[in-house]
Amino acid sequence: MDLQYTPEQTQLRESVERFVREAYDFAHRRRLAASELGHDEGCWRQYADFGWLAIPFSEEEGGIGGDATDTGIVMEGVGRGLLLEPYLASVVLGGGMLSALGSAAQKAEWLQPMMGGERKLALAYAEPGSRYEATHCESTARRDGNAYVIDGTKTLVYGGPTADQFIVVARTAGAAGDRDRLSAFVVDAGTAGVALTPYATHDGQRAADLALDGVRVDAARRLGEEGAAGEALERVIDQGIAALAAEAVGAMAVLVDSTLEYLKTRQQFGRPIGTNQALQHRMVDMYIALDEARSMALYGALMLREGDAAARRKALSATKIEIDRTAKRVGQEAVQMHGAMGVTEELAVGHYFKRLSMIATTFGDSDWHVERYMSA
Repeated sequence: MDLQYTPEQTQLRESVERFVREAYDFAHRRRLAASELGHDEGCWRQYADFGWLAIPFSEEEGGIGGDATDTGIVMEGVGRGLLLEPYLASVVLGGGMLSALGSAAQKAEWLQPMMGGERKLALAYAEPGSRYEATHCESTARRDGNAYVIDGTKTLVYGGPTADQFIVVARTAGAAGDRDRLSAFVVDAGTAGVALTPYATHDGQRAADLALDGVRVDAARRLGEEGAAGEALERVIDQGIAALAAEAVGAMAVLVDSTLEYLKTRQQFGRPIGTNQALQHRMVDMYIALDEARSMALYGALMLREGDAAARRKALSATKIEIDRTAKRVGQEAVQMHGAMGVTEELAVGHYFKRLSMIATTFGDSDWHVERYMSA
């Protein structure tokens, strides 16, 4: 197995890092986080111009034909810059469901405009009582002639406040805890019966809750066969885990670099605090944790190719467990070695730590993934 980047992947990585370095400094990010929109529309259009929004999709779909490793390169850049544009929400999650289930006509109507930066998508699947079980669904979609009527509540819809279309997962048959008989529907923002409650999350991202009350959608907006969306949803969530792992690696890399620089420049008793051997040992531990995380992120991306769903889920759970462990280690060490400044709003370190902490609870925390790993 060749674990080296291809020349094209190296070029992509360099271009992403250059954009973050030159166009998305921490001051710019802080202004965006405090703004009403919460991200930069100009940057979103640039992502489309760069081809980033089309990376995971095949050429037949109008995309570039990249794989999870290519997406991971972009997501590592997202982590380095703490980018606020909804790449994970729109491309990996919403776009992933459309790619997995949509017809050619549906992809032309909704997926291709997203690749061009003209629209944003959001996946609405989680519910207040579902915890981390992606397929636990109490929302219902009942057939009514040539349409479906959707009722239910969705929570923590990433990218929801600015989404043009929601990919709503609802149950067309069966009980709430069944893993099958789920269907996915494309619902326009602003559709009658959709009540949106937007909010900012702890790490500066944006999400929303959806209340769906008698929402009527045409049957042509159903993605794939009725009741056949459960398997695709689980795969897309695994793709989200791999993408988050790469984002965490990017954030950890910045924390390692900034902490090392701080140890070299912070003076105490007439010398840099980095000359303290105990701090040197802790710095080495941070580097080791970062390398472990990078290896597991790549492993998770490669295992998305696995045809055996149980083996894939087990591998992505192992990835999430390791990413959560190393992110906690690196984040806490970075904050502590920066002292009281590490948790101030003015210093970037605390913001990276917040994002890593949120990643640890997204798509299942470590305890939940240990159980999934053991049961696989």
